[in-house]
Amino acid sequence: MDISTALLILAAITAYLLWFTFISRTLSGPRVWPLLGSLPGLIENCDRMHEWISDNLRACGGTYQTCICAIPFLARKQGLVTVTCDPRNLEHILKSRFDNYPKGPTWQAVFHDLLGQGIFNSDGDTWLFQRRTAALEFTTRTLRQAMARWVSRAIKLRFCPILEEAQSRSQPVDLQDVLLRLTFDNICGLAFGKDPQTCAHGLPENGFASAFDRATEASLQRFILPEVLWKLKRWLRLGLEVNLSRSLVHVDEYLSNVINSRKQELLSQQKDGNPHDDLLSRFMKKKESYSDEFLQHVALNFILAGRDTSAVALSWFFWLVIQHPMVEGKILREICTVLIETRGVDISTWFDEPLGFEELDRLIYLKAALSETLRLYPSVPEDSKHVVADDVLPDGTFVPAGSSVTYSIYSVGRMRSTWGDDCLEFRPQRWLSADGKEFIKHDSYKFVAFNAGPRICLGKGLAYLQMKSVAAAALLRHKLTLMPGHKVEQKMSLTLFMKYGLKVNVHERDLGAIVEKIISEEKMQR
Repeated sequence: MDISTALLILAAITAYLLWFTFISRTLSGPRVWPLLGSLPGLIENCDRMHEWISDNLRACGGTYQTCICAIPFLARKQGLVTVTCDPRNLEHILKSRFDNYPKGPTWQAVFHDLLGQGIFNSDGDTWLFQRRTAALEFTTRTLRQAMARWVSRAIKLRFCPILEEAQSRSQPVDLQDVLLRLTFDNICGLAFGKDPQTCAHGLPENGFASAFDRATEASLQRFILPEVLWKLKRWLRLGLEVNLSRSLVHVDEYLSNVINSRKQELLSQQKDGNPHDDLLSRFMKKKESYSDEFLQHVALNFILAGRDTSAVALSWFFWLVIQHPMVEGKILREICTVLIETRGVDISTWFDEPLGFEELDRLIYLKAALSETLRLYPSVPEDSKHVVADDVLPDGTFVPAGSSVTYSIYSVGRMRSTWGDDCLEFRPQRWLSADGKEFIKHDSYKFVAFNAGPRICLGKGLAYLQMKSVAAAALLRHKLTLMPGHKVEQKMSLTLFMKYGLKVNVHERDLGAIVEKIISEEKMQR
């Protein structure tokens, strides 16, 4: 190597180090390394990523900026990530400047093969059209009735028998696995009127369910890898990209058969008098002529949104209730008080049917406990947006066009500045009025478990309906305890799964003492 080349290399290194020193001083949050940015810290803390992000946000007052690619011309654009949990910033991103923060090209590229231009993977007019169409359906009482029918059927014929068998055999059961199967069957029934029966006796495998799981896992892995790398793997047909291609073929065949058979059923509906009330049929009955591909994406988008989220929330709920027997006691007392009024004092009659609409609506404390669970363990812990144009967040942070913003839903519920000094405690009463008789809705930018702004979850009411039904059915019949030695840890994914599931022992519930106490207290008040 001649002297001129060596001097040129030295000059380039010196210039880069000077630039890196300058850029490092403008960033906050985790340490930034040359070339690699903050990726070393992310990899080091991958087993506790959400806690790591929360720690950084607390240290930086609720917002920090970092770069995942410390290379000139990229570090302040594509490589820059603004991370925040400040409710003011969230309202700005999710509502006030909604059009400036779409999902963006990275998100759409990752999920395009699975979700296409469906409602959860689109922006602009494409999203708006589907949102308006779906919103009309989600506001109808008939859809709530359909959901209640599917949930009640699943609880009575599948969920309860599984728990009873586990109790009689004195064998632990992975509650997270059972709940994932249960909610998958329910959301498939609501989305396109078919029951995959994954939660049937013996917990059988289902081709469509397995293919959907593999396709989802492969799509999620793309978020971990740089776009160039996963696209190269797709072109070379390597790793999970092979599974994705094969799984999508299976999913496509299954849904094509469903759509074709549904078309025939709708044509003969007037004759057989058997109307369909699932989402797919509702879209197909509209005046607009939708392509089969569009209808498939409608079904898949709602399955992805409605399956894992409720199951994961219920898993964390049961784990928290096991840790807090006083909360469990209050939930049981509330359920028993309602059932005494609606079904009488004969406990044996309480188990004939799952709780109905009016009974579930009266379970205020149970809803508070579920909301408190979602505050601490939101099903989707982090979400991100693409920045279209230069902007300044309410806290003064400048975000350049082309960069991305991550809002940490997990961290929002764990900030003292937002929820007080007891923010890390499981306290359902924070959702109740002083007399405990009314449910208090907190600001939707402090509680973002169901998103907020124009993209707020359409199925929020249906999710609460399903979670309250399942929780009440399980706690009324059984006392659950954690299997000795079982570790409960977070799985690092876009959804807050439990890494090793939730293995519990199932015991018989004795409601006698609770009922007697309620009745005696009522007599004293008279």
